[in-house]
Amino acid sequence: MSKASAPRRHLPTSPFAAPTVPVVQDFAVGDRVSHDRFGLGRVTGIEEGVALLVDFGSHKARIVAPYKGTDKL
Repeated sequence: MSKASAPRRHLPTSPFAAPTVPVVQDFAVGDRVSHDRFGLGRVTGIEEGVALLVDFGSHKARIVAPYKGTDKL
């Protein structure tokens, strides 16, 4: 039988960056957004905590949480 390992802790003197937890932004239907790849768009639907449905004019996209590259305007 093996012991359960303790969570690793980050030492302040470590040359490696501490692991970060991505922050999930709150979006609402109708919000204007900017995406690094797709450009400007408007949120048309929300799958709670899972994905955003965004209309970018020429196409529609489903952006999965944590919505990397997507900023609320």
